[in-house]
Amino acid sequence: MNHLLIFARHPELGRVKTRLARTLGDEAALAVYEELLALTRAAANGLAPAHKTVWFAEPALTPGPNRWPDCEQRLQPAGNLGHRMVTAFAQAFASGATAAVIIGTDCPELTTTHLEQAFQQLQTHDVVLGPAEDGGYYLLGMNRLHLLLFANKTWSTDSVLADTVADSQELGLRLALLPKLQDVDTEADLTAWRQKTKR
Repeated sequence: MNHLLIFARHPELGRVKTRLARTLGDEAALAVYEELLALTRAAANGLAPAHKTVWFAEPALTPGPNRWPDCEQRLQPAGNLGHRMVTAFAQAFASGATAAVIIGTDCPELTTTHLEQAFQQLQTHDVVLGPAEDGGYYLLGMNRLHLLLFANKTWSTDSVLADTVADSQELGLRLALLPKLQDVDTEADLTAWRQKTKR
């Protein structure tokens, strides 16, 4: 059974894309996040068969429409990003997953094809990574939990991808890399992505 794990936030004013909001304002940042959410949902919805779980960063402030009706929904635990991802992977494997892939909602270039490729690679590899242009990764997949991949990382920095690749090599894991894609975290990222989509 393939499990897709999605780390997301409820689209609420002042609680999403805070780095974007510093320069664009809360309302514009929320609009961008709604757009990113829609693109992520489209990519996830096209993937079949797979069990899909959305892990929310925090509870919703107010009731709203269920944007993920076909997904199991859980709340991320407290702790750093590594601990939260370990929890999500551990839950997936405890539920019978033979391969699990985790994504966020910051990569507008992510498509169903990338997700399909990730699960295909896990048939012959131990770990798959989707490199992001900022030095992190937009996707991580594995067919069993490798705790070292989450240890001693400075999360949300440009060293995360290189450190994870190095850890994979140290463990002797068969690693596959997907195409490099762009996350949208800052106004510069947003501008670069808008320019790409105009081509």
